[in-house]
Amino acid sequence: MRVLHVITGLDAGGAEHQLRLLLPRLPVECEVVTLSHPGVVAGAIRAGGTVVHELTMRGNRDVTVVPRLVRLIRRGGFDLVHTHLYRACVYGRVAARLAGVPAVATEHSLGDGVIEGHRTSAGVRALYLTTERLGRMTIAVSGAVTGRLLAWGVPAHRITVIPNGIDPGEFRFDPRLRDATRAELGVTPDVPVVGAVGRMVAGKRFDLLVQALPALPGTVLLLVGGGPAVPALRACATRLGVADRVIITGETAGTREWYCAMDLFVSPSPRETFGLTVLEALASGLPAVYACCPALDDVPAGGSWRRIDRPAALPGALAAGLDRGGARLPVPAVVGHYDIARAARSVADLYQRIAPRVGEGIAP
Repeated sequence: MRVLHVITGLDAGGAEHQLRLLLPRLPVECEVVTLSHPGVVAGAIRAGGTVVHELTMRGNRDVTVVPRLVRLIRRGGFDLVHTHLYRACVYGRVAARLAGVPAVATEHSLGDGVIEGHRTSAGVRALYLTTERLGRMTIAVSGAVTGRLLAWGVPAHRITVIPNGIDPGEFRFDPRLRDATRAELGVTPDVPVVGAVGRMVAGKRFDLLVQALPALPGTVLLLVGGGPAVPALRACATRLGVADRVIITGETAGTREWYCAMDLFVSPSPRETFGLTVLEALASGLPAVYACCPALDDVPAGGSWRRIDRPAALPGALAAGLDRGGARLPVPAVVGHYDIARAARSVADLYQRIAPRVGEGIAP
């Protein structure tokens, strides 16, 4: 059976990489359509053997994408549509209904008062709820997202929790890769490196890390990713006199080498729907400091991670984390709990319940 994944864009981001990981592990035939920005993740998905279609929209209100999606669904003989991210969920559910096939959605990015980093409005919420009724089920990536969906008015029986997953082997620490990456960056083995990974947008609060750097003499800050906040981050570093100790990689398809180069991982974002990058860092044996990580909310605190409740505590937490001297830690058991293979099995089971023909041949 055939499933069409519809996603807003394929730039480097958590939802995009999650789709990349999921596709080769689903026991059904999949293709992907992106409605904008066929970035580095599109290339990675194609390299894995999955077809990626590009139906570039001229803007958020380009309704001509609906008939184009309908034609693609019918021409491809798809049995189910799986949507990801707000714009794709809105237009993808409408197109699936018009094409006569069921739709499911994964809610990756609904935060407290924000969705995909933008403030929610009454109009956004109304459109979300109206089109939600056209689908069969919404997958929430965490209990926190479930709570927000319920607060918005999505019925409980139309929500199921399937946590995000990672491929632990993709982030396994390699000392040779560490040395090579540091050499490429011009960072000597003895220099402590604090790192963060994500899209460089204001809401992620990477500026807090730049502001903390003067209190950490001799430490390099490695920011992995790109985005509109990069100029502001560089300006902040220059103003504080630490520009020579801040490295911003720009958008990148892979992150393993960057984690290997770090000594401490930090996620300063106060709003996260899951916290994938924290788990990726733990899989690399890094100690982690974070402001929000729903994936760890129900897990007893471990020696590998520490939560900070206020920005003022960040410099002290970073100094304490660097006291470890860069030694790698054992990978905690929670990483295995969020293995992507487990998530893929749960998604496949959902497909089978919603469109039984999709589940034919799926092993129990």
